[in-house]
Amino acid sequence: MSALRFLWGVARTPRGAVSAAVLVLVILCALFAPWLAPYDYAIQNLPGANTSPNAAHWMGTDEFGRDLMSRIIHGARTSLSVAITAIGISVVAGMTLGAMAGYFGGIFDRVVTAVVDLTWSFPEILIALLLIAIIGTGTESIIIAIAIAYLAQFTRLTRAQVMALRSETYVEATVNLGAGHAHVIFRHLLPNAITPVIVAGMLATGDAIILEATLGFFGLGAQPPTPSWGAMMSSGTAQIFIAPWIILFPGAAIAVTVIAINLFGDALIDALDIRNRLREV
Repeated sequence: MSALRFLWGVARTPRGAVSAAVLVLVILCALFAPWLAPYDYAIQNLPGANTSPNAAHWMGTDEFGRDLMSRIIHGARTSLSVAITAIGISVVAGMTLGAMAGYFGGIFDRVVTAVVDLTWSFPEILIALLLIAIIGTGTESIIIAIAIAYLAQFTRLTRAQVMALRSETYVEATVNLGAGHAHVIFRHLLPNAITPVIVAGMLATGDAIILEATLGFFGLGAQPPTPSWGAMMSSGTAQIFIAPWIILFPGAAIAVTVIAINLFGDALIDALDIRNRLREV
């Protein structure tokens, strides 16, 4: 309940309120896409291809006569599910690795740090493309690729937090009382290190949406007829002078969603005073 009250307090700020409203709208579209979409996203109507926005099709139709608004609504489900699942996996794995490296130190810490620094020296898009080239295309492959691409930042952030916390008096007292390593890590260190990681994960979700759209633009993500904002923009490039709405509306959906995530994340950072806390680490 305290967490809900805190989020309500963040959402009551002007920046938080606007961004929260947009995010709630996008999430509702993703959850209730089959009921909110006015048409079936896969039904083609070739005589009505490239129809401009009108009363029947508020965002027009694509090159196959499919309702663009319906595809964008269903595309929200694809983009959000891929981004949230991938970042969720990355956060859990990164926090586990970072906590173990920061707590135990030694050769394990050096190995984890070396691998993390190596992967962090490459752009996420390059790592994702390399992994997809190995494991193949598709939604599942995109999730794995994005999760691994963003693993480094959560591992490093958690490691830094745990290294700062492990010398605290309550941790030393817990160890002296005979608590096991797992108890210390998962009951005392991670709960106190989780806040900056969760905020970083939320901000990374916006980046993951862009990365998923980029991979979808190259035809490496969700395969037809499953709608994806990136794939829709890719098909719209060939129609940009004939039917520019095919590329403009999916692009606007990506931009609005990512901006809303970043604004809400910034509101969380200000409310939690994350920047000052990280300076102290």
